[in-house]
Amino acid sequence: MSNKSMTTYENFKFDVDADGIALAVWDMPGRSMNVLSQSSMADIASIIETIMSDDKIKGAILTSGKDAFCAGADLSMMGGQAGGGGSGSKEDRVKAMYEGNLGFNMLLRRLETCGKPIVAAINGVALGGGLEVTLACHYRIVADNPKIQLGLPEAKVGLLPGGGGTQRLPRLIGAAAALPLILQGTPLDPQAALKAGIVHKVVPAAELVSAAKAWLKEGLAQPKIKLGKKGPEVYAIAIQPWDREGYRIPGGGPHDKSGGSTFTMSNAILHKTTHGNFPAQQYILSCVYEGLQVPIEAGIRIETRYFTKLLMDPRSKAMIRSLFLSMQELGKGARRPANVTPFAVKKLGILGAGMMGAGIAYVSAQAGMEVVLLDTDQANAEKGKAYSEKLVAKGIERGKTTKEKGDALLARIKPTTNYDDLKGADLIIEAVFESREIKAEVTKKAEPMIAPGGIYGSNTSTLPITGLAEAAKKPEDFIGIHFFSPVDKMQLVEIIVGKRTSQETLAKAMDYVKQIRKTPIVVNDSRGFYTSRCFGTYVGEGLAMLAEGIKPAIIENVGRMTGMPMAPLALNDEVSLDLAYKVREQTKKDLGDKYVSGPADALIEKMVVELGRVGKKAGKGFYDYPADGKKKLWTGLAELARTHKDIDDVQVDELKNRFLYIQALEAARCFEEGVVTDVRDADVGAIIGWGFAPWTGGPLSLIDMVGAKAFVDACDSLAQKYGERFKPNKLLRDMAEKGDTFYGRFAPQKAAA
Repeated sequence: MSNKSMTTYENFKFDVDADGIALAVWDMPGRSMNVLSQSSMADIASIIETIMSDDKIKGAILTSGKDAFCAGADLSMMGGQAGGGGSGSKEDRVKAMYEGNLGFNMLLRRLETCGKPIVAAINGVALGGGLEVTLACHYRIVADNPKIQLGLPEAKVGLLPGGGGTQRLPRLIGAAAALPLILQGTPLDPQAALKAGIVHKVVPAAELVSAAKAWLKEGLAQPKIKLGKKGPEVYAIAIQPWDREGYRIPGGGPHDKSGGSTFTMSNAILHKTTHGNFPAQQYILSCVYEGLQVPIEAGIRIETRYFTKLLMDPRSKAMIRSLFLSMQELGKGARRPANVTPFAVKKLGILGAGMMGAGIAYVSAQAGMEVVLLDTDQANAEKGKAYSEKLVAKGIERGKTTKEKGDALLARIKPTTNYDDLKGADLIIEAVFESREIKAEVTKKAEPMIAPGGIYGSNTSTLPITGLAEAAKKPEDFIGIHFFSPVDKMQLVEIIVGKRTSQETLAKAMDYVKQIRKTPIVVNDSRGFYTSRCFGTYVGEGLAMLAEGIKPAIIENVGRMTGMPMAPLALNDEVSLDLAYKVREQTKKDLGDKYVSGPADALIEKMVVELGRVGKKAGKGFYDYPADGKKKLWTGLAELARTHKDIDDVQVDELKNRFLYIQALEAARCFEEGVVTDVRDADVGAIIGWGFAPWTGGPLSLIDMVGAKAFVDACDSLAQKYGERFKPNKLLRDMAEKGDTFYGRFAPQKAAA
């Protein structure tokens, strides 16, 4: 019988075998994933002290009892501190944040200098603080599973790695290799991490712990060495590379010839891509640049100072709240009506095999559904399925799926022209041309095929759901399910509730969105709903500037400077000018005398009707799209629009505000009108739906950040210069008078259904 001792911690199981090797298994109770919380960090501290003080323990293995290793820090706890939140004076809050983060960093420093070797046996996802814990270990072995991700994704939510990530990773693999991973938050699979030098070995999952023990036993059999000339004797394998005498940073430090160019180029690229909007990326670069010039403990203190400074930035709070906390809550069904039996779509019908219908077919078949893809002729239907074939082939080529899985996915998609094939569908989604008459025609043919208890959805991007539901026999089962293109990449689905849509239908639509692993927002019926209304103001403002005579290149550059993912004229080309023209014509028809012309209506009509310049799909729009080169602004645009205002004739900051404030203003109008009723829907939907500047946390977060009064004053000034479209609504004026914020006055309910 082996001599084994066992200790129990709140979040860890801890055993020591007869060879003196401790096994610490991280398994937080009541959680699907391990996270760095106050209790888990306290356990880690106790385990380190046990390893150091117990002479029987020669080395240790840290692994997880869950499918994932560690998902990182508990951001729900951090979100309350971000942006200077919390109680007490500002000075006290800053001090508490700094000391708390430094304490965690010193804990990891104690782990790597404890004198005994510690192996990270990574059996699943290790992100953020989870990877930082492993970087403090002396050896890293990871299970050979391509689904495992290792990385430091903090920058994606407005943070920087605060557990030594900006110090250890560059010291391990060099600044040139580490900076792109940290600045972009890029995760790597095990084989890529091995190639990058982040982990030492990749083994089958079943061999993970045994491989860790084998490495320990081999190293422990070697003689101890002195740590420095006067230091204690320690195991050679228990010394980190950066603590060894003669250590040099891979690729060189900031003042070396080769290393220095890394920072020069990184700084230039950073400013070109972020335009100074994202403080996290700037602080990350500073952490690495300054930290690599000093010993690691001093570097850790530098990182902690920048981490604290970043947490005090309101942009950080807004990004954490929207891109992590709210996104998680919505994804888990926070807006789903309670007390409705869970609904699963087994058979899905799709009307229209164009780009949207084809994309919906792919993601639904990928989720295991039987899909009937219907179009007016078989060739079109087959072409729609071919889109999935192309994506499957690409997935196989990149190792993301297997041929067997790909074939099974494709077998679930049936292209057809026969409405009878739709019989028994739990859900039918209409994705045909944006015409009320055509949509009514297909609805009448398809609705009778729905299975009992099934529902009908329209993928329309602008036409009111209540009006479209008039063609249905059961308008209570009719709902808007608005996808974004390309469907396989875009995470958002906008669910639109018509006047007669039932809460049960809403719940079923949300269950479907959860099945295909996308994020739903819920909005009430309105022309353009929420996303199209607000998105339209961005491209519309670009067109207004063009009509004012501002040169196209200035408009495009300023659009990108705001943090929007695409410039407005380029975005017009992407969605196609003829679509905007047709939607406008339908709107004019519906509204009659109430329709208000836009400043660029005549320009768009000329582009579409007279010149046939309808956008990227035609190879010509505001840009030209040569087959063998990059797109370029059409040289004839300046003459057509009679542009004459150059950079010296405009105020860049005012143009940036026009782009952002017109969108935020429309979001506030949607909130006042009850089109959108939850601040999370408004902000998350804006960022992942049409790419609203992520650094703001969303349009309502932007208003909160600026302050309602300052925002209203700025809009009043813009209204005087550019027209009624900038006039603040009653809700904003009321908030400005009372000093309210959206997240204060309309705090969302946290509990998911």
